[in-house]
Amino acid sequence: MPAENLAKAPLRLGIAGLGTVGMGVIKIVQEKADLLALRTGRDVVISAVSARSKSKDRGFDLSGYAWEDDPVALAKRGDVDVFVELMGGDSGPAKTATEAALALGKDVVTANKALLAHHGQALAETAEANGAVLRFEAAVAGGIPVIKALTEGLAGNGITRIMGVMNGTCNYILTRMQATGQGYNALFDECARLGYLEADPQLDVGGIDAGHKLSLLASVAFGTKVNFAAVELEGIERISNDDIAHAADMGYKIKLLGVTQMSGRGLEQRMTPCLVPDTSPLGQLDGGTNMVVLEGDEVGQIVLRGAGAGMGPTASAVMSDILDIARGTRISTFGQPAATLVDAIPAVAATPAPYYLRLALIDKPGAMAKITSALGDAGVSIDQMRQYGQTDDADVAPVLIVTDPTPRSGLDAAIETMQATGVLVSDPVAIRIETV
Repeated sequence: MPAENLAKAPLRLGIAGLGTVGMGVIKIVQEKADLLALRTGRDVVISAVSARSKSKDRGFDLSGYAWEDDPVALAKRGDVDVFVELMGGDSGPAKTATEAALALGKDVVTANKALLAHHGQALAETAEANGAVLRFEAAVAGGIPVIKALTEGLAGNGITRIMGVMNGTCNYILTRMQATGQGYNALFDECARLGYLEADPQLDVGGIDAGHKLSLLASVAFGTKVNFAAVELEGIERISNDDIAHAADMGYKIKLLGVTQMSGRGLEQRMTPCLVPDTSPLGQLDGGTNMVVLEGDEVGQIVLRGAGAGMGPTASAVMSDILDIARGTRISTFGQPAATLVDAIPAVAATPAPYYLRLALIDKPGAMAKITSALGDAGVSIDQMRQYGQTDDADVAPVLIVTDPTPRSGLDAAIETMQATGVLVSDPVAIRIETV
């Protein structure tokens, strides 16, 4: 131990979960011990670990660490100062072990977005009641330090809006659809072969994983209690190659985009496919990379881009929280005391925007008139409209409409009326065009 660190006791970690991220953290601790000590003023060591299998060969020497089969027992060990929860899941061992650590006043670092999206408020209250901190940089956007940016670098700002591409799998599929012309189903199968999908693929392609992240960002940005149930979710399953092509013709790309902002009507939280200008930073984001755009009243717009998953990036984010604790930095879970977080009024897409609307109509006289009437009666005006291409069915007329800015509620009312007219072959596809 360097002489300057002798006055400070080592920070002792207990790591629960030895998958990709857990082993990434162990790799950093083992290979960069001197650097960590120099940057924190104390040594960072691992006391004990826990995982499902003790015998599995993980490529690193774990013999110097105590083993616990039960993560709750690990959380309660007297030689563990910081419980590092990397198991995942919104309940079960991850939740009970985290609660046990916090109840004993132990600090917790987690990469578990689902746990915090469902139980963040209660866990934050438990942490503060027991003098502990609960940090989760790795839970949102992998290696991108967005939580630190909000709670520290931009703490003097009123945040006006956050936008982001926060699921690399969805961004990979959408960009590959445009680059290769392959359809959604073929690229979904490719992601499965490459191991890009969660065990439950709907967590990725259904927007749930990214929605968890968005709900955490909204809480930090706007001082509200985490409310994942209020996130408007729509996945990418209905995006077709035609949608990709028509968006490109208009100078846009389609992204699964998270947007949260506080309006006069309440807190908007939506994770849905959107059209963004192809020249914007979000429009130029390809492959599995993540990007978060932060807008503050003092700083303007900040763009953060980087790897959203993987051993190195995610372990890097976990270590950033551990090193803050080692330095003595104490920050409330969501950037302010849990008792001051408020219940926000949910607002579903209250801010007007133009929409891309794809329809498949029965090719008969009067069909289009019924569609335009439904839009007009709902107060939705049309900016562009055209019939495009042909389908294998000569009786089907594909139609593309771009609306003027309108609240989503007005568009939904129009779509409901359309569906009752009997002229639609299938449900319309509506995609918001987002200003970036």
